[in-house]
Amino acid sequence: MARMASAKRLDRLPPTNRLLDALPREPCLRLLEACTPVELTRGQSLYEPGTPLRFVYFPTSSYVCWMIPVDPPGVLEVGLVGNEGMVGLPLLLGVDRSPLRARVQGAGHAWRLGADAFLQACSSNVAWCALLRRYLQACIWQLAQTAGCTRFHVVEQRLARWLLMTQDRAHQGQFHVTHESLASLLGVRRVGVTKAATALQQRGLIRYHRGDVTVLDRVGLMSASCGCYRIDCERADLLRPATRTGKVRRLAPGS
Repeated sequence: MARMASAKRLDRLPPTNRLLDALPREPCLRLLEACTPVELTRGQSLYEPGTPLRFVYFPTSSYVCWMIPVDPPGVLEVGLVGNEGMVGLPLLLGVDRSPLRARVQGAGHAWRLGADAFLQACSSNVAWCALLRRYLQACIWQLAQTAGCTRFHVVEQRLARWLLMTQDRAHQGQFHVTHESLASLLGVRRVGVTKAATALQQRGLIRYHRGDVTVLDRVGLMSASCGCYRIDCERADLLRPATRTGKVRRLAPGS
């Protein structure tokens, strides 16, 4: 009866995470029964470098940035994941510890799954495991693109790219990020972020006030960005999972 009630409840709910949505109906229901709905808060650390990967996360309305510590003491963002993907991919490669810091950049909901249950789901569904590996390839491309972007492109272009990537994962034109966070994420001094954000604001592309960002002109922001954003999108489209037809409709956990 509990399983039937769970299936009926999930039938009424809208789509959540694209990787989960790519699963056939019955495996999806079984996997969701093993998941725990969690609410992630902005600034929350999911992993630290060298810590065991006890859980994987499938964001729905939240989004998470990957960060690497650098010397002198500091951090640099190298990737961003929202409801198009998952957090905890090293487990696919047989690595049970995180090489990066995973920090929640945008608060919201996610599905959390134990590492053992995740690996069991991968072994029991070869097609889904293959899809996850394709997503892993997209993440590797994003990491490499970010490294090149950080080295060769000016702060204003990189900020425009980051804002576009964040808007894609926030699924709205408004989100919150402070100057301090942007400086840390982009690996520049705060004054550099202030100058770049002011330039974008003066061009009428964004409105920025006390950490609240509103994208006013997305097309213009894309023009202000370097070509890395376009490349990110093209590569993601190549590997983007198709959602099911007649699929289970699910609500973001916690809603």
